[in-house]
Amino acid sequence: MKLLACMLGFCLCGFLAQGQTTPQVVSGKIERITQFPSKYVTARNIDVWLPEGYSPSKKYAVLYMHDGQMLYDATTTWNKTAWEVDDVLSTLEKTGRIKETIVVGVWNGDKTRHADYFPQKPFENLKKSEKEAIYAAARSNGASVFNNFKIYSDGYLKFLVKELKPYIDSHYTVSTNAEDTFVAGSSMGGLISMYALCEYPKVFGGAACFSTHWPGIFSMEGNPIPAAFFAYMNKHLPKANTRKIYFDYGDQTLDAFYPPLQKQVDSLMNAKGYMDSYWLTKFYPGDDHSEKSWSKRLHIPLEFLLKK
Repeated sequence: MKLLACMLGFCLCGFLAQGQTTPQVVSGKIERITQFPSKYVTARNIDVWLPEGYSPSKKYAVLYMHDGQMLYDATTTWNKTAWEVDDVLSTLEKTGRIKETIVVGVWNGDKTRHADYFPQKPFENLKKSEKEAIYAAARSNGASVFNNFKIYSDGYLKFLVKELKPYIDSHYTVSTNAEDTFVAGSSMGGLISMYALCEYPKVFGGAACFSTHWPGIFSMEGNPIPAAFFAYMNKHLPKANTRKIYFDYGDQTLDAFYPPLQKQVDSLMNAKGYMDSYWLTKFYPGDDHSEKSWSKRLHIPLEFLLKK
């Protein structure tokens, strides 16, 4: 399939780490926690961005971001592009439009990425035959989607909430309130951000879900996954207008799957009674599935979630 072929570069390579070089930033500084240990998931690096003038006398909001090796410095990433989070956030903070914030960039688990990020409870509600078909799913080059790892996103969320967050709370001067704690990611990272908000609404005050990969795998033919996700959200989304949630999508490369699926999500959000101040969906015609696209619109959910 031509569409899948053009996506292949991101789908296979977007989660590969390029060495262990600490990212260079245009503002603030990076503090790396190397191979943070966990009893729930594989060890991984954590890159914490502290804004210029970070002071122990202040309380900062915290933004947890998935695929942490792609956030700050294009020279260290596999595709030589990055979210440029430090640049975008520092500009917003200097203009006083958002809360002062630190970013916790959580590296993905490389081969475990899909298994870590795929929402587990919706998967477990599928029929046995559907689960088997999903585990057997392949990319357009025939490679396994899950690399023979079982879906274990509940464990990934326990790692974030029970291990990583307590460490951040005790080592940095941050607010521990949900209203100052957010989660964000793209593609599969968008899915796990949605799932984190639904599973831990007392921990996270909002989620930003960029180019959310509603298909779960790389084919829509006979695919039960989107319906399972939507049914889960219908039951488990936080009570309307108590938590913030942002979605966006383009219509090129992998994002070409998303417009009809995101419209179903938007209908669900409307039916739940979410108001504009707590829910935002943005469509970007012509945008593709890449850090370049996510970076240029990053300021929008940051202002939405972190507004003073």
